[in-house]
Amino acid sequence: MSQGSTGNVIAAVCSFFIPGLGQLVQGRLLAAAVQFVLAGIVWAITLGWFGWVVHIYSIIDAARYKGPGY
Repeated sequence: MSQGSTGNVIAAVCSFFIPGLGQLVQGRLLAAAVQFVLAGIVWAITLGWFGWVVHIYSIIDAARYKGPGY
C-alpha cells in the first residue's frame, strides 16, 4: 500500500474509533495489540487526560504505513 492509498485512509478511520484497529486491518497484529493495550493503559492511568496522544499516534501510524519492504 502506498501512503495516502484508500487502504491507509480506511485504516486511519478505523484507528480513529479504536486505537490499533487500523493496524489490525493492515495485517499488523503486533502493532495493533501494542497500540490497543497501550492506549487503554494510558487512558486508565491518566484518567482520560492523555489517552488521546496514543489514539492520535495510532491514526497517524495507520495513515503513513507503507507496507513491508519500504
